[in-house]
Formats: sequence, C-alpha cells, structure tokens
Amino acid sequence: MLEVKDLRKSFGRIEAVRGVSFTVGKGEVLGFLGPNGAGKTTTMRMITGFLPPNSGSIMVNGFNVEEKPVEAKKSIGYLPENAPSYHSMTVTGFLTFIAELRGYSGSEKTDRIEAAIQKCRMEKVRHQSIGTLSKGFRQRVCFAQAILHDPPILIMDEPTDGLDPNQKHVVREMIRSMAPTKGIIVSTHILEEVDAVCTRAIIISNGTIVANGTPASLKGQSPSGRLDEVFRMLTMDREER
Repeated sequence: MLEVKDLRKSFGRIEAVRGVSFTVGKGEVLGFLGPNGAGKTTTMRMITGFLPPNSGSIMVNGFNVEEKPVEAKKSIGYLPENAPSYHSMTVTGFLTFIAELRGYSGSEKTDRIEAAIQKCRMEKVRHQSIGTLSKGFRQRVCFAQAILHDPPILIMDEPTDGLDPNQKHVVREMIRSMAPTKGIIVSTHILEEVDAVCTRAIIISNGTIVANGTPASLKGQSPSGRLDEVFRMLTMDREER
C-alpha cells in the first residue's frame, strides 16, 4: 500500500533524511521510531506531500506522490504532530468543514461525519468548541478528520505524545480497531507504543534506517530482551557523531 525508495532530503548543508526505504502493507501497523531530530517528521511530510524530496520515490496506493499528488493524497489520512485544528469551531462544525473540503455533500457528508464521531468516541463533546476540549479530545478530533474519508493508509505523527494513560489507551484502541483494513504508520519516540499497537518497527537515526523488524525480533538484539536497550544501542553512538 505504501512503498518508499531511497528517500533523501536536505535543508542547506543538513542531510535530514539519507536514503530511507521501506514498505507498508495492508493490515500492518508500522512503528517509526527515533530520537528527536532523527528524520521521522521530515519523512512523514514527504510521504504526505507537504515537502518535496531531493531524490527518491514514494508510491501511495499505486500512485507516485510527485507525479499524481491529488490521487495519492486521497488515499492518505494524516494526523500531524500536535493535532492542529480551528479552536473556535465546534467538533461537528470542524468535521463538516473537512467533509466539504473533501467534496462530500448531502447524506454522504452526514454519514461520514457521524461515523467519524462514533469511531473516535466523541458523541458527548460533538457540540463543544474545540478550544474548550482536553488535549486528549483535541487529539481525537484531528484523528476523526484523518479517517473521515476512510483512507486505506493512515499516517500519524506522535499520536499519543503528551496524553495521560487513559487517553493513550483510547487512541491505541482506535488504531488497533482500524488496523486490519489499512496500512498504518505511527511515528513515535515512546517505546511502549511499539508493544501496544505495532506489528513491525523501523528505527531511524541521523536520517538513516538502522533496524527494521517485528518488535520481538528487535528485542532479540538485546541480551535482556528490552526494546529500550536496543534503541539506545542503535541510536546513541550515531547521534553523538
């Protein structure tokens, strides 16, 4: 469903992403791990078409992101970092705005808004202004806009960062419930996220992939079987160079 080949991106003399390649298939939840500044968000922004790569290719659901950007973006649901939204709008008003931007009208628009609200468990706050909601609910609002068009590919940048344990549990439950029918990428620096929702994980350090495998296989690289030790072993030396 998603194929990234030799992706590269520089900002002046800084090489943020250096030859990243990976695939994501239907039913997979790929954890994209790395320290802050490792290149996770830059890679996400290139996949979603927000940033052009210097070189390499990105195929989304059979469409090249640079050659067929509209078709590729229709296949993506994107939850950016910090869940941006319009705080003066109500939950329903914001989702109506998103639905109309995507070209929905009439009963189809109503049905998609209702489905997104139910999937994200927001019935009780649907008429509240987004600015009055807790961070957890604001995260769900942005999650709802990402799934409103039922995309085959979901890309989420730090979806549980800053949430309390109960809010994290709800977001992870939402991801797990959608996983069988979609290809999902979850960018995170929270290692417990991998055990909670991911079927496979990539570790990126200093713009390059240093590990790619199931959570169990990655843990097997440490004598103690702990993912945090593997993470430190693979990223610390590279980040300090």
